[in-house]
Amino acid sequence: MEKTLHILNGDATLHGFNDTGLDGEVIVWREVLSEGPLCKGIDSEFWKMRAKWVSDTFKITPEDYFKHTVDKLDKFNCPHEEINLWFEFDLHCQVNMLGAMQLIEQQVDLSEKAIYLISPNSFPGMPDFRGMGQLNGEQLEYVFDDRVRLTEYDFRLAEEAWALYVKGDVAELQNWIDTNPFWGSLHNLKPAMQAHVQRLTVNAEGYNHIEQRLIDIQKLGIKNRPAIYEAFWSTEKIYGMGDRELDIYLDRLGL
Repeated sequence: MEKTLHILNGDATLHGFNDTGLDGEVIVWREVLSEGPLCKGIDSEFWKMRAKWVSDTFKITPEDYFKHTVDKLDKFNCPHEEINLWFEFDLHCQVNMLGAMQLIEQQVDLSEKAIYLISPNSFPGMPDFRGMGQLNGEQLEYVFDDRVRLTEYDFRLAEEAWALYVKGDVAELQNWIDTNPFWGSLHNLKPAMQAHVQRLTVNAEGYNHIEQRLIDIQKLGIKNRPAIYEAFWSTEKIYGMGDRELDIYLDRLGL
C-alpha cells in the first residue's frame, strides 16, 4: 500500500503529474461541485442527488458517473500516512477542495494524517496562469515544494465555508467573508467566495455576474461559443469554468 495519496482536481493536471517523480496513489477529482444541487452532508444520498444532476446536465449515465467519479473515492479509506490536495485558486477548484476536505474529515482521523494543500494562483513566467493543467512534470514538482500543511483550524474554516456555500444566503456569506479574521492556509478561499457572492447577486435586469458578462460579450458581436469562452476566460478566470459549465449558462440564456 502506498503511504501517500494525491488528489488532483481534474484530468488536465493528471497529464503533467504522470511526468513528475512524485510517489503515491492518485485520485482524480472529477466532480463539479461549483454547479448544481448540494447538501451539507456528503453521504450516499448526496451522491445520488449529484448523479441525477450530472447525468441530466452532461448526458452521461448515472452508472458512468459512479464508476468514474464516486467509486474512485474509495481510496480515501485506505491507510495513507500523507494526503496531498491539488486544487487551484478559482471558485470551481476551491469548492471542490471544500468538498474533498469534508469527505476527508468524515472518513479520516486528522490527528493521524499529514494533509497538505498545493494551491498556486500564479506561476513564474506565466502571466495568464489559469491552473495546474498548464504545467509539466517539472513545474508541478516546483509548486509541490511550496505545499502547506493543513491544520485543524483550516478544516474548521473549510467546514464553515462549505455550510455557507451550500446554504446560499448571500448576506450571510458576505458577512462571514468580511468578519473572518484569519484565512489560515486556505489563502485562495476568500477571493473565490467573493466571486460566489457576485454569482449569487442579481442585478436589476435579473442576471447574476456570470450571466451579465456573457450577455455583454455577445453584445460585442462575439457569437460563436469558442470565442465566447475565450472572451469570458480572459476576464473571469476566478470562476474556473470550462466550456461545459459555460454552456449551462449560455443554454439557459438562449445565447
